[in-house]
Order: sequence, then structure tokens, then C-alpha cells
Amino acid sequence: MTQTSEYAPPRVWTWEKENGGQFASTNRPVSGPTHEKVLPVGRHPLQLYSLGTPNGVKATVMLEELLALGHRGAEYDAWLIRIGDGDQFGSGFVDINPNSKIPALVDRSGAQPVRVFESGAILLYLAEKFGELLPQDSAQRAECLSWLFWQIGSAPYLGGGFGHFYAYAPSKMEYPIDRFTMEVKRQLDVLDKQLANHEYVAGSAYTIADIAIWPWYGALAKGRLYDAAEFLAVHEYRHVQRWADAIDQRPTVKRGRMVNRLSGEPSSQLRERHDATDFETRTQDKLSVSSNAG
Repeated sequence: MTQTSEYAPPRVWTWEKENGGQFASTNRPVSGPTHEKVLPVGRHPLQLYSLGTPNGVKATVMLEELLALGHRGAEYDAWLIRIGDGDQFGSGFVDINPNSKIPALVDRSGAQPVRVFESGAILLYLAEKFGELLPQDSAQRAECLSWLFWQIGSAPYLGGGFGHFYAYAPSKMEYPIDRFTMEVKRQLDVLDKQLANHEYVAGSAYTIADIAIWPWYGALAKGRLYDAAEFLAVHEYRHVQRWADAIDQRPTVKRGRMVNRLSGEPSSQLRERHDATDFETRTQDKLSVSSNAG
């Protein structure tokens, strides 16, 4: 698991070739669109363009939570963005997210459409728009937002750092894997100690902090991320495990995990969501049966 040769950086870096790895074809050192593509628009006030990654799950869980709380204005269309195919570099997507990352949201409920990009910004925007899942008390609100931004600051170490070098890099290198493993385990310890004394991350109430953190650290704790549960000894973080199990059981979370999903059991994949009934009628297993019958 060691690096076989030492790399000597040039004086000035130039992009001459893809650097290998699973996502090499989608990486580039410039921004902007690569092709023209108009985004579809559905009939609901909120239009989500996403994929069922941890960051995408944040948005769909939030929307399902709002609908369960009775907010009809939170009805949404969820359109699939296939990042492996470069959909995020289409002109329409770049117009709503110049950073070319999922998820991206357009709120068409007002006189002018409002674009919101970055998953944390989407959670905060929706929480403020509907007055839910964000405490009103100033101290509790500060605690919730602190943990929300903790996740935003920590996730690059888990995803782009540990996840990349442990699971996706073209070769295994001891130094970066050790470096990022140490940081991920430190983060799990931070979270475990917080949850030792609190039912949810920011206190006694379920908030957008939990919705942000769970798709990353809950998935890691339950062995769904990078096939790294044994390597990271995630069973040792028993308070994280308790919290992850509790959130797993929420019907809203189960539905949110299904939306824009491309992997797993066909019955768990709702690649596009345009109506609440889609969870019963348009999962991949049912679409396959319908297609075969036709």
C-alpha cells in the first residue's frame, strides 16, 4: 500500500492528461459549460437537479421532511443529473450552479426564479423559507448552524480526501490514506462525543444539522460508504451508531434516499421524482416490469 515512486512537482503545473481514477473524465481545471443543454422544468414550485450521492440526499430528505410536516409548497420535481456523463457541465445546469456540482435547486414559487446551489445553502434556504428544522432560539440556532457548517467543512476530508485515496485513486498510497484516515476517525470521535450527551447532533431536536451530517457520517457508520466500515472500525462509535439507526428509521429519510438513486436494489431507485405516488409506482423494478410487459 505504499507509493512506489516519488513525484517531483514541476515549477508550473499544466493539465496535459487525465490523472486516472474513477472520476478522471469529469475533472478539469476550468469552469463553465462544455455543451448546450436546456434543463427540464416540471409543474411544482421547486425544481431539484441532483443525484443520489450524500450531498444530493441532503436535499431530497429535507424536501420529504417538509412535505411530511404539511408544507404543500415544498412539492418538487427531482431531475437526474448523471455526473459520470457530464450532465453537470451542460449550459442549463451551469446557469443555476456555476460550480457544476449537485445538488442545485430552483425555486419558481415567486415572481422571479431563485437559484440555490451548494447543499448546505439549500438546507438553510428551505429551513428559512418554511420555518422548519432550524431552531428559532438564538443559542439553539447558533448550535445548529455550527454543526451544519462543521459538516460542510469536514466532508471534503471524508469525500475528496479519504474516499478518493481509499476507494477511487488509481493506486493505493500509504501517506494520503493514513493522513485522511486519521482525520476521518477524529471527526467520528468529535461526533460520537457530541451524541453521547444529545439525542440529535444539535441537541434534543432533529434539525438540518442531522440532515446534513447523516448522509455522510451515518452512511459511513452503517457500512454504506467506500466499503470502509471494517477499516475504520466504525462499530466503536456507538453513539454515532445509535443516532444513525434512529434516523435510518424515519420514513422521510427512506424516501429521500430513493430519489435520484442509480445503485442498489431496483426497488430502492426512484431516478426521477415528480409526484408522491412515484415511490409506489415508478421505482426501477416497477418500470422494468412495465417495460417488459409492453
